[in-house]
Amino acid sequence: MKKNHHALILLFLLFLAAMTAGPARAVSPAAPVDWRFGIVETYEAPGEAGAAGAAWTRVRFQWADVQAGGPGSWTPRVSDAQISGEAAAGRRVVGLLIGLPGWARAENGIPRGLYLPHTDPGNTWAAFVRTAAGRYSGVINNWVIWNEPDVWDKNAPGHTWDGSVEDFAQLIKVAYLTIKETNPNAQVHMSAFTYFWDANYGREQYFARLLDALIQDPNAAANNYYFDVATAHLYFQPAVMYDIIQAFYGMMNGRGIVKPIWVVETNAPPADDPTWPVPNWTFWVTQQEQAAFIPQAFALSLAAGAQRIAIYKMKDLESDIGANPEPFGLLRRDGSRRPAFDAYRVAVRYMAGTEASRRVQWDEAAHIKLAQGKQSTHVLFSRVPGERVIRVEATAPTAVLADMAGGQRTISAQGGFFTITLPAAPCGQSAGNYCMIGGRVFYLVQSTEGGAPQPPAAGGGSLPAATNVATAAATRTPAPAATATPSPSPTPSATPSATATATPSATTSPTSTMTATVTPSPSPTAAATRTPPPTGTPTPAPLLSARRVAAAATSDAAAVGMIVVGLGLFGAVFLRARRRS
Repeated sequence: MKKNHHALILLFLLFLAAMTAGPARAVSPAAPVDWRFGIVETYEAPGEAGAAGAAWTRVRFQWADVQAGGPGSWTPRVSDAQISGEAAAGRRVVGLLIGLPGWARAENGIPRGLYLPHTDPGNTWAAFVRTAAGRYSGVINNWVIWNEPDVWDKNAPGHTWDGSVEDFAQLIKVAYLTIKETNPNAQVHMSAFTYFWDANYGREQYFARLLDALIQDPNAAANNYYFDVATAHLYFQPAVMYDIIQAFYGMMNGRGIVKPIWVVETNAPPADDPTWPVPNWTFWVTQQEQAAFIPQAFALSLAAGAQRIAIYKMKDLESDIGANPEPFGLLRRDGSRRPAFDAYRVAVRYMAGTEASRRVQWDEAAHIKLAQGKQSTHVLFSRVPGERVIRVEATAPTAVLADMAGGQRTISAQGGFFTITLPAAPCGQSAGNYCMIGGRVFYLVQSTEGGAPQPPAAGGGSLPAATNVATAAATRTPAPAATATPSPSPTPSATPSATATATPSATTSPTSTMTATVTPSPSPTAAATRTPPPTGTPTPAPLLSARRVAAAATSDAAAVGMIVVGLGLFGAVFLRARRRS
């Protein structure tokens, strides 16, 4: 009996040791894969967000909703429990502060008391920011201030800011000083800009004008120019994403400002999903093209220097039908996965651990190299509606070749090179001489030290079985006819509209101030032509819907200045209305 007693005690102690030995435990499949890659609104499907490997997300705090009852109220649409759940899952939560309630609106359309000191109780904006930063301190340590103030047309659904550039600089300044005072560990993000609301109308970039306004403040340099991170929202065209990120860096560096850039929203929503028909699409994008867009956008954003990138968004909601013209979710409303979900899941695993990246080849075939310590991953795809053969210099005798769905096989080098045949891009829409979205993406993983590469483990669900990925066929999907066919107008009278984030569904009211531990962040030429769809079907409406997401002008030129192509080049319209002020 005594021996049995001792055996039970020993078993119990071994059980406790196994349960508490944190460092020795295997990483959960739901753990974030790499800190760089995120998905907006992961709280709508947190389990699937874990399976995808998302490392960060964004939560929107619409001031007019959060304090609808006045400055003493607090009723956000995303509950404290949901936000705490995101932090507990290991995802960094980024807060977006946006909107203006009627009770806080001054006659000139800016927050009442905005020019009072940020410590003055009469500064309504400072009071709102202070409450948010204090309430979620330790849970939300990143705050994006406002959204796309460069949408200058007050009649556009995406218009959010009635004040001047100087007024917006004051808004940023007050937010920065208030947040840093309330939570010194927080990072303050500049508002995201559309870029195209200025580019398409020949205006100097709002971002540049705002930087100049901030620089005029005598205390700006001492206060980090009142922001820690620059932000971008870039959709549809991977090629132009690279150029615009570089352009934003140029605007900062030319003024002696060095900050990282996060791409907080990107996607290419499909028009062919039968669960969400899009009769009046702007650019014909299939579900397979959306899937290909994700690794292309990730690789090119990394090569351009973006510090983090997120997909908008996790899941389609019933409330999106009236707000979103096209389905942006990696998950459909019923929770089923679009092909883009698996493309995201595979992409973040093959791109994890990237230490440096660059475009090696950028013509009819694309080659982006990701340096990952003792090995490298080469992101490869065709940019034209035809097969292309690409050669990658070998640093080892064998390599793993995988496709964007995760199928893998080992290939051997011949004559010092790996030779891969890339399937044709479907090319539902062209951008100059190239396809707006390239073809099926392949990952070539090889050791830089001559040994065997270590491709990513499945993690978060098994990857598909290995296939002959190098010669996978790409079919050109014909685009259906659109329901509306007005003639495009190249004149500036066609006014684009910008993004308005779909408001999340209502949740229970939050409780008191939250506390949690959050993992710290690592240190940080021609316009796109609106080509007629294949098979001779009519061209859909180019602008006129205020609830559309349209593509921007693409540029493959090396010079960033070639992005802006003048007002006479149509098809450069950025038309979104998912985030209403």
